[in-house]
Amino acid sequence: MNRPADLIVHNAHVHTVDDRRPRAEAVAVRDGRIVHVGDGEDWRALAGPDTEVVDGRGRLLVPGFVDSHNHVRLGSDAACVQLAGATDLPEIGRRITEWLDRNPGADWIEAEAFDYTAVPGGRMPTAADLDPFTGDRPALVLSYDVHTAWLNTAALRRLGITADTRELAFGTVRKDPATGEPTGFLTDFAVRGLSRDGHRALRAAGVPWADPDRQYGRLTASLDLAARYGITTVVEPQNSLDDLALFERAIAEGRLRSRLVAALFHPRGTTGAELAEFAAAARRHTGDRFRVGPLKLYIDDVVEPHTAALLEPYAGHHSHRGETFYPAEEFAELLTALDAAGFQAFVHATGDRGIRTVLDAVEHARRVNGPRDARHQVVHVECLDPADVPRFAELGVVACMQPRHCSPDIAGPGKDWAEAVGERRWSKAWPMRSLQEAGATLAFSSDWNVAEMDPLVGLYTAVTRRGLAGGDPWMDGETVSLATALRGYTLGSAYANFLDDRLGSLTPGKLADLVLLSEDLFTLDPKAILEARVELSVVDGEVVHRAS
Repeated sequence: MNRPADLIVHNAHVHTVDDRRPRAEAVAVRDGRIVHVGDGEDWRALAGPDTEVVDGRGRLLVPGFVDSHNHVRLGSDAACVQLAGATDLPEIGRRITEWLDRNPGADWIEAEAFDYTAVPGGRMPTAADLDPFTGDRPALVLSYDVHTAWLNTAALRRLGITADTRELAFGTVRKDPATGEPTGFLTDFAVRGLSRDGHRALRAAGVPWADPDRQYGRLTASLDLAARYGITTVVEPQNSLDDLALFERAIAEGRLRSRLVAALFHPRGTTGAELAEFAAAARRHTGDRFRVGPLKLYIDDVVEPHTAALLEPYAGHHSHRGETFYPAEEFAELLTALDAAGFQAFVHATGDRGIRTVLDAVEHARRVNGPRDARHQVVHVECLDPADVPRFAELGVVACMQPRHCSPDIAGPGKDWAEAVGERRWSKAWPMRSLQEAGATLAFSSDWNVAEMDPLVGLYTAVTRRGLAGGDPWMDGETVSLATALRGYTLGSAYANFLDDRLGSLTPGKLADLVLLSEDLFTLDPKAILEARVELSVVDGEVVHRAS
């Protein structure tokens, strides 16, 4: 006779995300696996004196959230000036000044979550904008999406950036077109500054933000948030081989309570020897709790500073439509070679031309190599041409999307994203419903710390396309149902990462990752989703978070 279950949750609305049995009332767990999904009182036969029995009281029980794009290693840094919500330059200055009052001995001023809209006139910031608040102390300010960095004059001097400097290991130097002098604004920071060479260069320059201990502090704080928010599997999408030691340390110190998949960053110029190292790292880390393997690539950058690749020029421009990091033919050959070697690719693509370039490359790879279950991902899918919507399903490409990014208080009318592409292209913005109806696999995620980590925020935005304060929806023809959104955060993301055979649904035999919420979301007005919370997070049958 089998021994009793370790954990039973009963009297719940069990949303299984299993099409064979979509709804149940109880789930039982033994030895880290789901052993029972049923109704009524059947669970009692599995209860013993040591079984933890949780009365769900009609609340919603779902599979553990799989956040398919979450920068836990990058995270949010408590040592930085926090600029989230600062809407103009005076407010940025006030926050920097207050931080300096609290940290008078700081060698560097470091800040995060700068919003492009804080600079008037739609222009990008300059060193002269920062200098009045920072004086002779070097300052590094990261944008909210961490794709750009903003330096003051002292930092330009400290880092040796002059009129002769164009490319750095950690960014591309923007120049004043009239004088040729560096403006203090760096693009391509996510591509360069977060790379192995970029981090090493920042550390060598004495930038505290890049110190391994600071990185580890950000990682562990983010991992604690993940457990609190019911994220039982985290996909960390961009890491160098140097960064794997941080995850190994977290495992050794008991700080990694969620599962983690680490993708390795493949910048342009990655060598065959480095690819061999990537493959070796993937062979070393194959466990259910920590796995290494996918490759992260970029085809374009981001819309707000006009560095995403568009099919037509940016609004208000005659010819500028952004650039791809590779010529289309070169990228197609690269992806084909990676595909032939068995790698899965996560490709950052936000502009419609960037996305088309990736889809064309996947089509080329399938033509050359033959179809295989590669599950390559286009990550972000922010501005998608309607002609390319059906190609995701046709090519087996996963749409890894972040619902919160399409919120009108981030990207909508009056914001830099919407103004950059122009109203004529708003219908292309985050077409989640169109992709789902065309048969594409949606994998939802937070993109922390670009946006809030809480999956409930993503669920709310996916079903409403409204801001967190409510208001009018933006492009609400592309909302999805709550069931579709939950699938995107569970089975869809599990499938996207080759985990659907063991995670993503509450199915007997699968690993016991589950989340009990404080409410039954299906009975709520969508606005009330934001007031719900995670009561219980379970990974491998072990409770890793319990609301007080």
